[in-house]
Amino acid sequence: MPISGSPGRYSPVAQGFHWIIAGLIVTQFTLAWMADDLPLGMHKLALLTRHKSFGMTVLMLAVLRLSWRLFNRPPELPAGMSRIERILAKATHVAFYVLLFAMPLTGWLMSSAKNYSVSWFGRFTWPNLIGPDEGWFVALRIIHALLSWLLLSLAILHILAALKHHFWNKDDVLKRMLPFTKSEERT
Repeated sequence: MPISGSPGRYSPVAQGFHWIIAGLIVTQFTLAWMADDLPLGMHKLALLTRHKSFGMTVLMLAVLRLSWRLFNRPPELPAGMSRIERILAKATHVAFYVLLFAMPLTGWLMSSAKNYSVSWFGRFTWPNLIGPDEGWFVALRIIHALLSWLLLSLAILHILAALKHHFWNKDDVLKRMLPFTKSEERT
């Protein structure tokens, strides 16, 4: 399987990063929502520990994904897209990259401010980034929560835009990110 994509498609590597990170983000929301309503105890702590491990995985994958993106250009946007659609598409991708870094970093900082360790699936523990500070913990918890709502909103808009391209515009924007499909290069 080639690692580079055709001119109208994302490469298998880019597709892999996209879908693995998307799955991890769904996992993150699920773990956070499950833990949110639980009383403090072993079950809640276990869910939050997994949430942190998956969050750090997202951070590591975001570094790799951004590195890949810097050296491997994405396919061009369809010629029929309006200027505002092109601006929104680029802004959305930039916002996703910012959030892929900001979410795990604010979570890691929040844990550090509470002096809670962040381990990676029990294999090793990440160092605290800041010392214990209740004020920073509260501020970072609010920021982390706001960013999560922003990420959820952006993901929903992203999905709706992909569906609009597929069903309304009838272009290949969605297909070029789907593994095991072929894009029909249209002009």
